[in-house]
Amino acid sequence: MECIAVINQKGGVGKTSTAVNLGVALGQRGLRALLIDLDPQGHLTTHLGMDAKARGAGIYEVLTANLPIESAIHDYSESVSIIPAQIDLAAAEMELVSVVGRESILRDTLLAAQQPYDVAIIDCPPSLGVLTLNALSAATRVLIPLQAHFLALQGVGKLLETVMLVSRRINPGLRVLGMVISMYETGTRLAGEVIDDLSGFLDAARHTAVPWSDARIMNARIRRNVKLAESPSYGQSIFEYAPKSNGAQDYLALADELLGLLYPPAAPAAQTTPATEPARAPVTERSAAEKAAHARLASPGPSSAAADEPLVAASAPAR
Repeated sequence: MECIAVINQKGGVGKTSTAVNLGVALGQRGLRALLIDLDPQGHLTTHLGMDAKARGAGIYEVLTANLPIESAIHDYSESVSIIPAQIDLAAAEMELVSVVGRESILRDTLLAAQQPYDVAIIDCPPSLGVLTLNALSAATRVLIPLQAHFLALQGVGKLLETVMLVSRRINPGLRVLGMVISMYETGTRLAGEVIDDLSGFLDAARHTAVPWSDARIMNARIRRNVKLAESPSYGQSIFEYAPKSNGAQDYLALADELLGLLYPPAAPAAQTTPATEPARAPVTERSAAEKAAHARLASPGPSSAAADEPLVAASAPAR
């Protein structure tokens, strides 16, 4: 199962909107998606119209009470399920201070679970504490939503440093998948300048050992769209609230791009040409000597001990 941490310690960059709508879009494309709300504010849970207290256990009990993750999963649709969060999660950081291996509880719980999901998407809190470390320890990929503003770039360096430390000490397979430009305003010079700076930074990391050496700026831009801002108040994703809006189109485009990166089409198998096949001797008429030898083998010879021995030695027992 691919596990994607949607993370940015700066708030208000479209992190929860990306986690929710990307997960639902992947569900529409045929994947089984598990959305994990790891933010004490519980915005992902609220966005999808769920009352965590009324629905029972959530991610807090998974992290602090050793609750099996299957007991905290709630269905949103046929293809999307949720592990909700509530304000009690804010106390988890203090409760886990003295717990050995506290940064890998979520990873261990997911590995122990037997769930038929293709992808898990974790909505991370806007901080770099124990909850975020749990997300990065469990994740295979990191997706960073950000606005094309100068201040939005300032925290990316610190975030990448954290990703580097986690990949070195806890999760060697962690890679930065890419960055999503959210609340994008076409035609502004500032947006173009910020994207150019970010592209230069990523290009400089190519062919290096850093976890973002293969990262890219996603081609799908999430345009500023009032429908995206309205949909949480109705407890719906953009696909239920305004399926024909620009927001729905942009997140479907992002889901398609993401699928192309996670599951690239297989390269066609190389076909063997006749020139590469070993040459075969042409079938010819048997020579007179071969016919005579065949006649001698076919005729009964004098009885001897050697005649009773098999012509082909028994195969050695398989090891």
